[in-house]
Amino acid sequence: MAVYQLDHNLWFPDPHLGEEDGLVAVGGDLSIDRLLLAYSNGFFPWFSFRDQEEPLWFCPLQRFVIFPSEIHVSHSMKQLLKKNPYRITINKDFEGVMRGCATAQNRNELEGAWLGPNIIKAYTELYRQGFAASVEVWEGTQLVGGLYGVTLGRCFFGESMFSLVPSASKLALIFLARMLEAHGGRVIDCQFETPHLRTMGGRFIPYEEYIKIINML
Repeated sequence: MAVYQLDHNLWFPDPHLGEEDGLVAVGGDLSIDRLLLAYSNGFFPWFSFRDQEEPLWFCPLQRFVIFPSEIHVSHSMKQLLKKNPYRITINKDFEGVMRGCATAQNRNELEGAWLGPNIIKAYTELYRQGFAASVEVWEGTQLVGGLYGVTLGRCFFGESMFSLVPSASKLALIFLARMLEAHGGRVIDCQFETPHLRTMGGRFIPYEEYIKIINML
């Protein structure tokens, strides 16, 4: 088990050589080319922006994912969808969603907060170049929830979500899954398991299966 030091060259080590928690490398940068190489190989940056100058790169060998056709919609969510109290859009306010994910529930003030200025800048540029997307949940003209992530081919690599009203992030995720299923989307990468995502259909698959899915033409 080891953690590799990246340099200015674009490369990532074999994730099987990393730490048990999925940490494989440190360093490099958050350039578009490096981020695209990272996601196409199952890596993603995750680090405390106040405590860590260099990015930490993770690639867990057990991947927690949601297959679009397996999204679980609970009875209460079905009732909420019927009432339709919110408007849901895609790519209408990517920067607003990133800000919401960074600041909702005062996340940016918590110890270990990772969604800092450099991450926001890097993923906003990914969005501008067509490699990231957001789902927004609106109450009137107010953005009250949403999610964002990286898009490569038919795969969505979820980064973060937020809710300012109950269940807004769940609505965004259901919308995303249904949209992906309708357009041949293959998988939503959730990065890490949470109880919230497990109840919505998340499950583990091995890295070998995962990498075949994301690199499928």
